[in-house]
Amino acid sequence: MAKTKEQKKQVVEKLTEKFSKMKSLVFLRYEGLKVSDIEEFRKKCKEAGVEYTVVKKTLMDLAMKNANLDIDAKEIEGNFGIVIGLDDEITPAKTVYDYMKTHEEAEIAGGVLWGRLADKAEVVQLAQLPSKDELLAKIVGSINAPVYGFVNVLAGNLRGLVQALNSIKENKQ
Repeated sequence: MAKTKEQKKQVVEKLTEKFSKMKSLVFLRYEGLKVSDIEEFRKKCKEAGVEYTVVKKTLMDLAMKNANLDIDAKEIEGNFGIVIGLDDEITPAKTVYDYMKTHEEAEIAGGVLWGRLADKAEVVQLAQLPSKDELLAKIVGSINAPVYGFVNVLAGNLRGLVQALNSIKENKQ
């Protein structure tokens, strides 16, 4: 059943709001996927904190223009769904990329990163980066390493002193 003009207007308003708040967006070609595969993907998206939806290109173009994004959805070939990330830039790309490993029919068609259209290679490259939490953990480890080494050096001097005092004690007994 075709959507009424009012329903289309509501869709555009919701998309405009999401597009103005989003950190990144990935276009997923879904041709060849079964309905059960799409439902599985929706669950994975929900678990990851991203949103998957399918929208007509014309409605998406209107929402993009309303959100002050200079992106033309008609540049992306074929039918696609969009995965919107509101929290960070990497999660939508990583979610789609991980899903593609088990479903060969799914394909990244491109994305929107930092307010501009990105090609498939850029999105895949972004998906292969470590997550924000992993990067933060590496930074904390790097900052902590010199301090740990310094403490270990100081502890080594104390261990040497204790061993020297123990040998003196054993020699006197």
